[in-house]
Amino acid sequence: MDISYSLPLSRGWDRMKKSLFQPFDLSKWMRIGFTAWLAGLISMHGSSGGSNSGLKNNNWDDFFRFPDTAWCWLQSHPLWFTLIIAGAVLLIIFGVFLIWVNSRGKFMFLYNVAREKNEIGLPWNEYRKEGNSLFLWQFFFGWITAALFILLLIYCFVSVKGLYYGDFPGFIIFWKIAGMVLMFIVYLIAIGYISLFLNDFVVPLMYKYRLGVIGGWKKFLSLFGRYFFRFVVYGLFILGLRIATGIVVLAFALCTCCIGLLLLAIPYIGSVVLLPVSYTFRALSIEFLAQFGDEFNVLPEASEATDPVVL
Repeated sequence: MDISYSLPLSRGWDRMKKSLFQPFDLSKWMRIGFTAWLAGLISMHGSSGGSNSGLKNNNWDDFFRFPDTAWCWLQSHPLWFTLIIAGAVLLIIFGVFLIWVNSRGKFMFLYNVAREKNEIGLPWNEYRKEGNSLFLWQFFFGWITAALFILLLIYCFVSVKGLYYGDFPGFIIFWKIAGMVLMFIVYLIAIGYISLFLNDFVVPLMYKYRLGVIGGWKKFLSLFGRYFFRFVVYGLFILGLRIATGIVVLAFALCTCCIGLLLLAIPYIGSVVLLPVSYTFRALSIEFLAQFGDEFNVLPEASEATDPVVL
């Protein structure tokens, strides 16, 4: 089977131009942009990452004592301990709400891209069952990935502490650190591919066949097993496109004296401004999936062209 990567991109780009610019309709942009915003809520409100610990070479002892120091401080300040716990609980509740809305939003945005519509209420109600199934998957998958990340951090902390206080030759230290870096890379690649396949292929199959998330994964994995290399390359292709897109967006922000960056940082407004980008990526994924035959084509040409009836 001849599988192309550039052709789905070209078709996705053409679909985006036809839907958003022929003709241009601001009201339509705002409505589709709203569904795109819902579909991207989790990624927008993810962890900030990359925090600077402010460590100097002569402060490693303080660093390794930090967990004990922090625990002693919390025990001696019960009010702050309570406030921190309460804040964490509120953040978790808010995060769960975002995951629920995001899960429904993915089907809303997919519906509008696949059918070249600008609906909000109809897909929100029609795909509530599939959205709730996706919510449960994302909820538990999020906790699993967070737990694995924390375990990796603990392992690395303990390992580095042992290397620091131990008397090891340089090559042992090098291979230990290289192993920890490799574990994080494998972790990031695995989580990245699972998230990509879920959004780009499992959700469309759930949408087409009205399946739960487990059924969607089963259907996708039956295809993935036959075309493993094609999907691995797809992930690299998407990564390259996102890097190129990020460079263009950064250039746009700099050319507008960071005014564009401020607009992109505003919730919902940023999604409307970047709607051609998110629309193209969403269309690209379903155009790529359609190459594997009508069984995997979610576009109206291969399924019912009429809108579903909302009960």
